[in-house]
Amino acid sequence: MTTPVLTEPDAVAPAAPSLTARLLRGLLPYVLALVAAFLVSGVVIAALGYDVVGAFRTILTTSFRTGFGFTETLTKWVPLTLLALGFTIPLAVNRFNIGGEGQLLVGATAAAGVGIVYAELPMVALMPLLILAGVLAGVVWAGIAAFLMGRFGVNEILSTVLLNFVSFQVLDYAATEIWSDPAAGVAATQRVGEGAVLPDIGGPPGVHAGILLAGLVALATILVTRGTAAGFELRASGTNPRAAGINGIRVEKVAVVALIVGGALGGLAGALEVAGVHGRALEGMQSNFLLLGIIIGLIARGSALWVPVVAFGIAILEVGASSMQRTVGVPAEMVLIIEALILIFLLLSDVIAARLARRAA
Repeated sequence: MTTPVLTEPDAVAPAAPSLTARLLRGLLPYVLALVAAFLVSGVVIAALGYDVVGAFRTILTTSFRTGFGFTETLTKWVPLTLLALGFTIPLAVNRFNIGGEGQLLVGATAAAGVGIVYAELPMVALMPLLILAGVLAGVVWAGIAAFLMGRFGVNEILSTVLLNFVSFQVLDYAATEIWSDPAAGVAATQRVGEGAVLPDIGGPPGVHAGILLAGLVALATILVTRGTAAGFELRASGTNPRAAGINGIRVEKVAVVALIVGGALGGLAGALEVAGVHGRALEGMQSNFLLLGIIIGLIARGSALWVPVVAFGIAILEVGASSMQRTVGVPAEMVLIIEALILIFLLLSDVIAARLARRAA
């Protein structure tokens, strides 16, 4: 009688890593990047002669100490999330939408125009029109770059950046020539009608209903990109364009659509800023949302699932930055350094992980 021989695969088959192990492995680079970024920035703050502990305490707690701080955090979360999603969707197909700033501004201008011209309409009619105007304006603005990219091969980075500068003039013309409000003190349009102002949703005063809409849009983006055929085509076109093309996916068309969708999200952000925050379109309303949206998209590694989470963390830092400058004296720009360091250390962790994997192989 022969003895059965145990095959090598049966003898040494590795156990699949547990969910906890995979989660820890995914979170570890973020934790290390955060710690390293705060350590380095702490050294810089100390070298400048400021109170490091006080600065960090202010940054991390301002959003939760008062209702106003939490409201400001949620208010910033809306455009940050939408612009970051507008960046990550084209990024999935290796296209770079650097035009979120311009898309927000033209969306805000169109939304303000509708809110002013049709100010007498009730909210049930005016609010959808205002939001639709903002979205369509973002679509048109991104569509220009998408058309140039798809038809003539113009690099979308160049075209979207240049369109940002044009958007400044569009807003300025509307705010100084068409719907000017001289009493505003800056280049700003007249205020929109009452029906174009988003209501509060309860909780701290000033938390407008646009937060719910932004949350629904973020959820829809996650579901579409991760669980539909369109999302699969998007990922496949970015991961392996040649294989995607062989299997019938029109990669260039996917890229064009992705860029236009990114513009729609930017336009929506502008409409919600008008309806929920400013009540008008005004010069400078884009703040530094474009830069932060790109940082958020890169820190989230292009994942729509993680964009809202990272955006909330960045909103906390941004709100804390203003308070830190007032109470401790540290320049608010220090927070931009922290955010940049987080991204740098996170990218560095990818490089180190890749080298270790090659050595192990």
